[in-house]
Amino acid sequence: MALFKFAVTFTTLARSCQMLVGVAFVAAALVGAVPAQAQQPSSHADGRIVVIGEGSVSVPPDYAQIRSGVTTRAKTAKEAADTNSKAMAAVTASLLESGIAQKDIQTSQFSIQPVYASPEPRTEPKLSGYSASNQVTVKVHQISKLGEILDRLVTAGATDVGNIHFLLTDPSKALDQAREAAVADARRKAELYARASGLTLGRVVWITEDPGYSPPMPMKALAAPAARAASVPIAIGEDTLQARVTIGFDISH
Repeated sequence: MALFKFAVTFTTLARSCQMLVGVAFVAAALVGAVPAQAQQPSSHADGRIVVIGEGSVSVPPDYAQIRSGVTTRAKTAKEAADTNSKAMAAVTASLLESGIAQKDIQTSQFSIQPVYASPEPRTEPKLSGYSASNQVTVKVHQISKLGEILDRLVTAGATDVGNIHFLLTDPSKALDQAREAAVADARRKAELYARASGLTLGRVVWITEDPGYSPPMPMKALAAPAARAASVPIAIGEDTLQARVTIGFDISH
């Protein structure tokens, strides 16, 4: 009997020792983790000056994009399409004669839709004919001739003229100038903050660019005049390209 009690006591003691060893191991691990966390690098903004720089460059556009076309109506779909095709051929010929290359004329929309007469009270709408529409997008590289081209389109029979956009063939060069201006603006601000705080500005540590700059809004649509005008006045203006950067500067000690 005494031997049995001794065995039970020895087993209990062994289990207690195992628990103590496990607790000691966990405690040691926690103690060792504290210095490791203390050695973690601090935030990238600590001990630095972070500023936002903005830059913009205004340049004249080098080509225009317009939309033009013909909309016709007839009793049948075939008649509407045939009439439209003839009128559109005259419009295309006018564009080619004005110096527009064939590759710069692209069909943007073509549709044939039924047209219904206005229904009378308590009656269903009745089919009165069909409407055919053919629209093209045209690139005009000689912007100085834009007014003349618009006149030609109206004279040739275009019923829809407008949606003029002034664009740049290669905006990257102007955008790079805006980026340089944004970096210079950021440095100017950082030097001001450092000087006002009694600090010495150090090297650039990192730069991030905001890709969501807002491009200039295109010119509003120009409605086609009812008759040929002596000259369509077109104001080209300038496009403004913008850049925005965030720069972190070290503080020199």
